Amino acid sequence: MMLRLFDLGFSLIGLVLGSPVLLVIYVVGLFDMGSPLFCQARVGRDRKPFTLVKFRTMRVGTDSVASHLADANAITTIGRFLRRTKLDELPQLWNVFTGKMSIVGPRPCLFNQHELIKEREIRGVFKVRPGITGLAQINKIDMSTPQLLAEVDEKMLSELTLKSYFRYILSTLLGKGFGDRVRR
Repeated sequence: MMLRLFDLGFSLIGLVLGSPVLLVIYVVGLFDMGSPLFCQARVGRDRKPFTLVKFRTMRVGTDSVASHLADANAITTIGRFLRRTKLDELPQLWNVFTGKMSIVGPRPCLFNQHELIKEREIRGVFKVRPGITGLAQINKIDMSTPQLLAEVDEKMLSELTLKSYFRYILSTLLGKGFGDRVRR
């Protein structure tokens, strides 16, 4: 319950203070790709679908696959910048604010990532809201290694405290967090 209150507070503050940045990225995205927001069905808490919102980093029409299966050529120049700075994740603060996600938790997967879903199901990872960042992200573990990712998610959740919640956020803000790699 305490973590949800922090999620609400941080997401509201982030959305309000970040609104000028969100607006600039949105406008630049309009000119760059014509469609600056990327919305995608993801697996949420209790395996229920929710719509994840991010800034678009890949060309419109790119196949809807996990990042590690996507072609690096699909990423736009602005998209590379957004990914490197993690600014593409900012709209997910809306997902946090509405209760579909947490700031800290296992990254939400796609419904076609069957192996990862199976591994997470075994470990009870779907009992919590998915997150923007967590232990796997600050340790460069992505969705290309489903079993390892599920194991790290389980470990994070079993050891999650208020202190580790803030540590994951701080580590991510200081540049330690990484997104999913992209096929070269």
